[in-house]
Amino acid sequence: MGFKCGIVGLPNVGKSTLFNALTSTAAAEAANYPFCTIEPNVGQVAVPDERLDKIAAIEKPEKVIPTQLGFVDIAGLVRGASSGEGLGNKFLSHIREVDAIVHVLRCFEDDEITHVEGRVDPVADAEVVETELLLADLESAERQITAAAKKAKGGDKEAIARVTLLERVFEYLKDGKPVRAMPLESEEQKLFNQLGLLTAKPVLYASNVDEASAASGNDISARVDRMAEETGAANVIISAAIEADVSELSDPDERVEFLSELGLSETGLARIIRAGYGLLDLITYFTAGPKEVRAWTVTRGTAAPGAAGVIHSDFERGFIRAETISYNDFLAFKGEIGARDSGKLRSEGKEYQVKDGDVLHFLFNT
Repeated sequence: MGFKCGIVGLPNVGKSTLFNALTSTAAAEAANYPFCTIEPNVGQVAVPDERLDKIAAIEKPEKVIPTQLGFVDIAGLVRGASSGEGLGNKFLSHIREVDAIVHVLRCFEDDEITHVEGRVDPVADAEVVETELLLADLESAERQITAAAKKAKGGDKEAIARVTLLERVFEYLKDGKPVRAMPLESEEQKLFNQLGLLTAKPVLYASNVDEASAASGNDISARVDRMAEETGAANVIISAAIEADVSELSDPDERVEFLSELGLSETGLARIIRAGYGLLDLITYFTAGPKEVRAWTVTRGTAAPGAAGVIHSDFERGFIRAETISYNDFLAFKGEIGARDSGKLRSEGKEYQVKDGDVLHFLFNT
């Protein structure tokens, strides 16, 4: 199961510079002109997790494999994208393929870097992108209502339910509100997820500030903080320029020293990943043995067979039970043998919902 966050924003806000830094590659060209990223670039980023290192210190495996989060650098959007302006059609299709949106907003002044709208106003930038996504969703909802209404006339119960839900969605969008905030009944959620609406995707704002403001933000990013609070979103302060410098330092100690000199305790990457995990409601579980200690990502609430299926579909199909040790118990009793001898290893069945930090061993039939 792969989770992908799409990095979006207007041209020249620092998207591609941030993407390059996050993925430590030069795959995305960072240039001072619109549409320098023509096709989406995809990078897999290892998720830093000190728990993985501590488990590995006990097991001393041949390999240690962190879990990963995907980032997609998507071509810059401009006003009118929903009607095909700029690279609008490509932008919208690429947005549909990601699980969440990391919206990079320019929060720095620089006369040498042009802004497509001729001003530095991150709140207005956010509104441009949100408006284009809303307009695209309105068009999509209208088309879907027409199609579902035809089936509903024949008495199709699912089509009738779809029309009812879509009509509510359409009115919500007409009020200028993204449907991610729309209240839903539990029985509507599955049908809602099938609608493929862009404004249903969770959003994280990334305020790209100058280097001097990286530790605490500035007056411009403070406006994004207020917007995020009003809309129930999150805002992460980052400096794409600093992230680019950090990505060039291969020595971990040098990175720590560099960040410390800037008043930072961690990279923007770590903050974005943590916020992205929260945004997607993800958790991590571990598998541990002499050959490999590995971290795996699942959505909170995933049952044990589904978590097993992330490793291999056969594990899910033939699931018998999951031998489970909490992370704290694994550390306290120095691994599986100590936890088992102390009665801390539990045998969990198909209904068990995996917890963050669980160390699991799956038993299954093929």
